[in-house]
Amino acid sequence: MASLSGKKIAFLATDGFEQAELLDPRKALDEAGATTIVISPKSGEIKAWDMKDWGKTIKVDKALADANPNDYDGLVLPGGVINPDHLRMDPAAVNFVKKFVETGRTTAAICHGPWTLVEAGVVRGKTVTSWPSLKTDLKNAGANWVDQEVVTDGQFIFSRKPDDIPAFSRTIIEHLSNNASQRAA
Repeated sequence: MASLSGKKIAFLATDGFEQAELLDPRKALDEAGATTIVISPKSGEIKAWDMKDWGKTIKVDKALADANPNDYDGLVLPGGVINPDHLRMDPAAVNFVKKFVETGRTTAAICHGPWTLVEAGVVRGKTVTSWPSLKTDLKNAGANWVDQEVVTDGQFIFSRKPDDIPAFSRTIIEHLSNNASQRAA
């Protein structure tokens, strides 16, 4: 397995993130040697949504107000319906995502996670996948939506749902280990 030693990966989330879509990729990235940081508009803790009810509570590592997109090698946007719906309505979250995408570094989104990318205006011309209910939103934003387990387009990695997490995580790790671009010192 590729080593991501020295790589810092941001997970942008708030209350209502789909539990498996944050915890499982985070575990895979941690096991590959990356340092993962949960960033949220709120400090303290955020609560997961676990399929049909509230799930675990996790610690926020950094408040969004204190986060600099240039400090990270990758960004993961977990889904769930509640989480990305709140993030796309938060100008600071949308700005963080837009500024991160401008760095050209690995940006991964699963399920409803691409909603924040739509709001940031960064999916035009990209081939993407997502939870099926986002198909029209993504097409209206100028993306080419396809129904595949994992889609990679340049710096972007997309997956549809929790069942895709193993492939999603593997693709993020491969992408980060093959990515020659370094974050600013």
